[in-house]
Amino acid sequence: MRMLVHRTAGGIALPFDLEAVKDHLRVTGPDNDEAIQRMAWTAAGEIEHFAQIALLTQTIRVTIFAPHRACGLTLPIGPADDGDVPTVTLDGEAFTAFDFVGGNRPYIRWLADYHGLTPSRITIEYQAGFGAAASDIPTDLAQALMDQAALHYDGRSPMDAKSLTTSPHMARIGARYRGVQV
Repeated sequence: MRMLVHRTAGGIALPFDLEAVKDHLRVTGPDNDEAIQRMAWTAAGEIEHFAQIALLTQTIRVTIFAPHRACGLTLPIGPADDGDVPTVTLDGEAFTAFDFVGGNRPYIRWLADYHGLTPSRITIEYQAGFGAAASDIPTDLAQALMDQAALHYDGRSPMDAKSLTTSPHMARIGARYRGVQV
């Protein structure tokens, strides 16, 4: 089984409050706004990748080639709303014989109609994220983003690769959202 995951941003909103990030970095004035914004974007991407989440609402498209015969599938990016049911296609044909459970680790459970099929490709498209604005992101993740941005800000142009790592706070919070997958 091979799984490809593609994210499409839902809008142009920033997943952070630039003024809050600057305050966390103890920066006043607009001189470094562009550089700080790039660092905060980088930190946001690192959190999303590490925790397997979407900070702001985005469309997630999962394509699975040669899927395993299983009762269900944990979707790779969360959180997803229970009421926002994904669209599923099997070999290009719409398929609706599944139950969906949202949350931090969204899950699709295949119903009886699926088990008699042998698809070579499954495509699942769904919405994931905490909301459309930075204010919708949980405060612990917002703080982890600022701590990771501070690590980038303080460690600009490191002399060795070990100098620029992951903020311990981001690792701790990200692990909590990532959860355990079987």
